[in-house]
Amino acid sequence: MRNLEKYTLKAMIDRTIENFGERPALSMVEGQSLTYNDLRLMIDEVIALMISSGVAPGDRVAILSQNMPHWGVAYLAITSMGAIVVPILVDFHNTEILHILKHSGAKLVFVSETQYEKIGYSELEPYPVMVNLDSFNLIPPQISRDRLKDVIREGGITLQKIRNKAFKAVGLIKTEVQEDDIAALIYTSGTTGSSKGVMLTHRNLVMDAILTLGIQKLDENDRLISVLPLSHTYECTIGFIIPMMQGAAIYYLDKPPTARILIPAMQKIKPTMILTVPLIIEKIFKLQIHPQLTGNIVYRELYKIPATRKLLHKVAGKKLMKTFGGCLHFYGIGGALLAHDVERFLFEAGFPYAIGYGLTETSPLIAGCTPALVKFRSTGTILDTLDVRIANPDKVTGIGEIQIKGVTVMKGYYKDKEKTEQAFTPDGYFKTGDLGIIKKHRYLYIKGRIKNVIVAASGENIYPEEIEARINEHETVLESMVYESGGQIVARVFLNYEILDKTHNFTKISVVQAEKLLEKLLEEIRSQVNAKGASFSRIHKMIEQKEPFEKTPTQKIKRFLYQ
Repeated sequence: MRNLEKYTLKAMIDRTIENFGERPALSMVEGQSLTYNDLRLMIDEVIALMISSGVAPGDRVAILSQNMPHWGVAYLAITSMGAIVVPILVDFHNTEILHILKHSGAKLVFVSETQYEKIGYSELEPYPVMVNLDSFNLIPPQISRDRLKDVIREGGITLQKIRNKAFKAVGLIKTEVQEDDIAALIYTSGTTGSSKGVMLTHRNLVMDAILTLGIQKLDENDRLISVLPLSHTYECTIGFIIPMMQGAAIYYLDKPPTARILIPAMQKIKPTMILTVPLIIEKIFKLQIHPQLTGNIVYRELYKIPATRKLLHKVAGKKLMKTFGGCLHFYGIGGALLAHDVERFLFEAGFPYAIGYGLTETSPLIAGCTPALVKFRSTGTILDTLDVRIANPDKVTGIGEIQIKGVTVMKGYYKDKEKTEQAFTPDGYFKTGDLGIIKKHRYLYIKGRIKNVIVAASGENIYPEEIEARINEHETVLESMVYESGGQIVARVFLNYEILDKTHNFTKISVVQAEKLLEKLLEEIRSQVNAKGASFSRIHKMIEQKEPFEKTPTQKIKRFLYQ
């Protein structure tokens, strides 16, 4: 494949269409694939639609939709004409969505039928042009709910219509897209509750994709099932831009990726690659695999012996591979720290997993590796050409803030010069806010967030994420959060009631018995965790979290809600 003439998303998709025109590109699992030649026709038609609606290069155009092939069509059309795409996470609260539309000044919004209610009847001023993403037909302003159904049913852009008319949208684009033009404006959903608009250029995104391909190969024969929101940079760059760059095929689910939906899809598509967050594989391990490996007294005792445990893990890993369709060569995990016991299972099972690390501000990947080169508890090696350093490292542990300089680092925060300046050091390094250490061969190890660090009375740094990893190893714990309160370390834990039912008949005992059991269990977990940690990092109090923690789209706990 010849090199890109320009590091722009337009140059990227133009080259792919030229080389892989007849190959399948985007599809619903149960639908018919759009080929790359189909993408060419639809991208040009959508560009014509935007131009006729008054959109010009540099204008912001939002996408508010669940994952679907048309999401990708819209994204590529927006960036190919030189406009700026504003992907909005559907998990955002309505007020946050409206804030993003106002703050970005979006001129046009591609919105799916299922998301229209969130913005269609709002008092936006000026009111953007609304386009139904399911059909690419215009939605009249402030249309009534009754009339909306009729408009949705009306025909919009279809391949058949495009093919039935002489169409010349390409000539309508007069402005050349430049590498340093802003391609995407992405509003982050952080664990601190603040949302900022990250400006990523064409060069940022395309170069991150190219550098990522330097550590993990992907080609036109690969098949991906997309389970994470495309509006997040992790899925968009690695799970969309990279496959589009290489002529691969991507399949989308029409429902949330529960086991009931995901397993049949994997059996049908037989994906070669999947991108996930830790919570997905952690739930599979905690709710399905671990109970089977320790289901009776004999298995439980055998599981305590390292050699036998490894053998059991290998058997379970082969079964998991078959469940995932049997063709998987890359199972990517990112977005948050993976539980220690879950990674130990994947590692010992020989499962083709790899962990990556990055941020929206870095397009996103900073470090990662191919499954064959995974090092236990590492996020892999730093991408080639990126200048990453550990600032102010601890004299004993070597842990410090991860800072980065390179072609993948954002242009800045939209309309926020002060926060942009605060995000960089005087010598131009982006401050990630994450703590880590770099070891031999540029392998990076993440230790947690600076904002989460607890300073003990004796002056030592305590990393909540490390304590949480130990807590989460307990079979009855699904997830946990550690924080400081009144000078003491407190842990909140969300328990696995399915396990409690199997081991203690929890739902059949009295309320008084249940309370005593929970009190005893929490104390047992506290004691076990404290026995494995330093004296200054001991948990003083453990509280049951009654409901699952509220999380960001990448399944990181929104800590600010609980502290």
